[in-house]
Amino acid sequence: MNATVNTAVTATAEALRGTAAADAAPGNIADRAVKRQRVLDILADAGRDSLLLTTNTALTWYLDGSRVHISLAGDPIAAMLVDRDGDHLVTFSNEAARIAAEELPDGVELHSVPWHGQLHAAAAMLSPGGNPLAEAEVTAELRAARQQFLPGESARYARLCAETAAALTDVLSEATPETTEFGVASALASRIVGMGAEPLVLLCSGAGRSEFRHPLPTHSPIGRRAMAVVCARRNGLVANVTRWVRFDAGTPGELDAEARIAAVEADIFDATVPGARLNGVFAEIREAYGRHGFGAGQWTLHHQGGPAGYAGRDPRATPATDDAVVLNQTFTWNPSGPGVKIEDTVQLTESGISVLSVDPRWPAALVNGIQRPLTLER
Repeated sequence: MNATVNTAVTATAEALRGTAAADAAPGNIADRAVKRQRVLDILADAGRDSLLLTTNTALTWYLDGSRVHISLAGDPIAAMLVDRDGDHLVTFSNEAARIAAEELPDGVELHSVPWHGQLHAAAAMLSPGGNPLAEAEVTAELRAARQQFLPGESARYARLCAETAAALTDVLSEATPETTEFGVASALASRIVGMGAEPLVLLCSGAGRSEFRHPLPTHSPIGRRAMAVVCARRNGLVANVTRWVRFDAGTPGELDAEARIAAVEADIFDATVPGARLNGVFAEIREAYGRHGFGAGQWTLHHQGGPAGYAGRDPRATPATDDAVVLNQTFTWNPSGPGVKIEDTVQLTESGISVLSVDPRWPAALVNGIQRPLTLER
């Protein structure tokens, strides 16, 4: 393993930087300093000298937006050792030049191992004694460190969420009853990739499949009514948005259910306050379904969302999750019922819930003081 990037890799990296001058290097300096201190505090509390980060969620958070994947379904192609002296990113030799040129924040030392080497073992050996604290040993502590968003990442997330919402507006405004579910999904994929993001989830259900909560698209035409869902990742951050379109005025039952699911969400927003616990918010979710006519067991038919950011949900809220809600934390709650669902990515600010995934072109109505999306009527 090289102690630092070798001369050939460095030269290649400099050449690549010249061809990508318009792309700012990842890593907000001020935000990264805060994140490093949060990790050092975890080490101090654990009485350890180093920590090995190995998951995409932890790496993209700590590096402040670097891409550390090749396959969306694969493991990261890098590992990070954080110790009291500095930050050490280890990657495979065939990835080192690109990482150095495009993904390496200032102040991070890059190391490489052969493409057939043992990535985690090599990173661990950089620690005195070769026995760093494993990420899995401080999962809850790292999750807590991610929850309070910093200014740079908050701004990046807001842009991503707004662009994702705009992509849904563009695609569903062009759809017709004859458009297939795959047609909707492919048009969304094109727009998401075009804005420099990765489509992690693309769902679509036409009128004949609205009972499915996670509808993978099919070749069926969407018909008179459809739902589309996008989870788009950029700079490690994941925006989650659901929208509905219909080609008539809607049935009385649909209109009533849409209003009631928005009321459930409003109750969830009211419960999402600094100092609350996720299991407490979850208890409010269960009660809200009953209050608004969906039945006490509705929560069992689909997950309800939770904190968002560097994972689709970080974590999903359940009766057992007792993480504290903090100021500037981001969330995606997604209450659903038969044929209805509402979902946006929001941030808890000093002024309350701020919806990040907003496109002013999309129809909306005020629900308990917050503009919420309606079904787009075509």
